[in-house]
Amino acid sequence: MPTIVHFDLPADNVERAKKFYEKLFDWEIQSGSDAHAFFLIETKDLNGGPGIGGGMGERGLPGQSTMNYIGVPSVEEYIAKVKKLGGNIIMQRTAVAGWGLSCNMC
Repeated sequence: MPTIVHFDLPADNVERAKKFYEKLFDWEIQSGSDAHAFFLIETKDLNGGPGIGGGMGERGLPGQSTMNYIGVPSVEEYIAKVKKLGGNIIMQRTAVAGWGLSCNMC
């Protein structure tokens, strides 16, 4: 069943947000591999087991909010479903190195 597999949190002050979320939720937040101020987030489920992973970086645009990524067995299949249900594709399918494919739809 498709489910949320990743989230991105934009922040105006990444270092401040990192400290806040680490203290608030006991998340582990570590630097990503690129040169930008991007961090990888490890969450836990309600039983203390591994939760979904996330990322945090600087807010790119005013009003940019949390983005959720939903894992599906076939991006092409779900693009067709979105269109059939009257939704729109706002960014075509894009390869994300080391992760798979991404496509923004609404």
